[in-house]
Amino acid sequence: MSEETKSLNFIEHIIEEDLANGLSKNDLRFRFPPEPNGYLHIGHTKAIGISFGLGEKYNAPVNLRFDDTNPAKEEQEYVDAIKRDIKWLGYNWANELYSSDYFQILYDWAVQMIKDGLAYVDSQSSEAMAEQKGTPTQVGTNSPYRDRTVEENLDLFTRMKNGEFKAGTHVLRAKIDMEDPNMLMRDPIMYRIMYAHHHRTGNDWCIYPMYDWTHGESDYIEQISHSLCSLEFKPHRKLYNWFRDHVYDYSKDKLPMPPKQREFARLNLSYTIMSKRKLLRLVEEGIVSGWDDPRMPTISGLRRRGYTPNSIRQFIERVGVAKRENVIDVSLLEFCIREDLNKTANRVMAVLNPLKVVITNYPDDKDEWLEAENNPEDTSAGSRKVPFSREIYIEKEDFKEEASNKFFRLKLGGEVRLKNAYIIKANHVVKDSAGNITEVHCTYDTDTSKKVKGTLHWVSTKHAIKAEIREYDRLFNDEAPDSHGGKDFMEFINPNSLNVKEAFLEPSLETATVGERFQFQRLGYFNVDDDSTSEKLVFNKTVGLRDTWAKQTRVEHGIEKPKENDASSTVENPSNKSQQQRKAISVIQQLGKKYTNYSEEKQQKVKAEIQELAKNISYDDLEPLFGTAAKKTGTRIATMISLNVLLKNGLERNDAINDFIVKALEDKNDLLAAEAKAI
Repeated sequence: MSEETKSLNFIEHIIEEDLANGLSKNDLRFRFPPEPNGYLHIGHTKAIGISFGLGEKYNAPVNLRFDDTNPAKEEQEYVDAIKRDIKWLGYNWANELYSSDYFQILYDWAVQMIKDGLAYVDSQSSEAMAEQKGTPTQVGTNSPYRDRTVEENLDLFTRMKNGEFKAGTHVLRAKIDMEDPNMLMRDPIMYRIMYAHHHRTGNDWCIYPMYDWTHGESDYIEQISHSLCSLEFKPHRKLYNWFRDHVYDYSKDKLPMPPKQREFARLNLSYTIMSKRKLLRLVEEGIVSGWDDPRMPTISGLRRRGYTPNSIRQFIERVGVAKRENVIDVSLLEFCIREDLNKTANRVMAVLNPLKVVITNYPDDKDEWLEAENNPEDTSAGSRKVPFSREIYIEKEDFKEEASNKFFRLKLGGEVRLKNAYIIKANHVVKDSAGNITEVHCTYDTDTSKKVKGTLHWVSTKHAIKAEIREYDRLFNDEAPDSHGGKDFMEFINPNSLNVKEAFLEPSLETATVGERFQFQRLGYFNVDDDSTSEKLVFNKTVGLRDTWAKQTRVEHGIEKPKENDASSTVENPSNKSQQQRKAISVIQQLGKKYTNYSEEKQQKVKAEIQELAKNISYDDLEPLFGTAAKKTGTRIATMISLNVLLKNGLERNDAINDFIVKALEDKNDLLAAEAKAI
């Protein structure tokens, strides 16, 4: 089997097999068929990525078709939002289509099915029909109206269309088999009466086709070759094919290709809900400010929070295409945006919790504009000037009056480096009447060649600009908020999912525009919110520099203790202080042990975890693993992944590193060789 063949997902295998069996590549056609009853969310991006990705791979058209058969829930607002989101993700559709465009032909086909004895008008209540349908273990019973004559059915259906009956008095049902083990085949409803204004057809129709009748027939009308949907529609495939085969008999001369439905596992994300109905409830009850609230898993919410199209596409690529349902850890999504913004976001300085520092030996009337690199990951990003003066702000968390030798930030008698500036030494503090520190008095040293362990960000007080900062956390504090049987998912809302504060920023940000993304050094990635104006800047926190949620979880479970010098360590758990700290390098080794046994999807997730952990290890931690036995391939792969992170963060190559890479390149294991090649 070739490398290219092995790398195909199961859907691509199906397509390749169809092509090998005579399907012309020119006949390939795909579609993304959203229902316009809400905003697209992160779960939809998988279906979008699969369909449009196949279109790109095979140079085949992809239709954007709105399945707009329920006017009671559908709005033009949702249509516009869906189009905007797909374009933002970077995809282009061949045709913009609507199921409502096909209402007449669907009606004509339904009439033909009545004539062929394949459909009938039922005049029972919905409760009676539900009772007759049976259960998965008990067959259904026929409707007393099942044997109406063709003439009577045609008359009633025509009068339904003409608006002569009240809603709920009649429905049109397919006549299939009330004893079929698949309950969807037990005479499903094809049309119901509904007096509602449609966003496209207005009041032209008062009968509307059901989803199962419309969906497959729309695929057939558009000559879709492969109808791709998520796994919950697998039981519908038998009905999809039944409807398709009958309309094919009516129109095969004009529409020669019947579509093929295939299912994939949908995207489920931890700490997230995907139900549009439940998301709508969050909006309607004011839990969030709207569909584009940055805490929402909607594409518009992610965009407003600062996510990039590339990060979401990378996330979908890492998740892959699977046949079985699973839950993806939200930290993988956060890793993807962190990795993307690390390459593209300019670095700036902002202080969110300010403490004034007075540099007593710096002249009162002196200002300096110092050179600062915009992005070490992008040499073309250039540099900017930042002002320095006698009084600056630093973060309160970056100073302690008394601290141990493991605290590498500022303390009395200690020295730190100010980013892009000088070295300062803390000499004494000023306190208010309550004993709170209000100022730290320091002296500065122009000899910046000295070695000091800590580097702090800062802003000049006289030059700083104010901004509103919205720090977001996960909307739910439970990993699976809608999976608790008798409990309402609203019980798991995180009450601390939004924290608003005022911050001081370097003046270069004064001209920042809506949507611009930055790394606030040592704090995380932020972007300019839609609410921002020239008079009042507003920034959203997109994601931290590290996975602080995972760290908090590890601390709470006693796997790790908070580090005194870690600004992101905010969790105290005294009961776990006696537990032994588990070093990142040990976790990396554990993750590596079974790496080669994992599925490709699981490997991507574990790789992301290793890359995150590698930010917390040193070369001295990693170097002993260079001698790992050849048979322990997984550990060697984990070591290579970690080494790549260290090299990207400035580690210089040496002979030991070069030897390790060369041996890996020659290894028989493709995964190990690929990681070495990436370096």
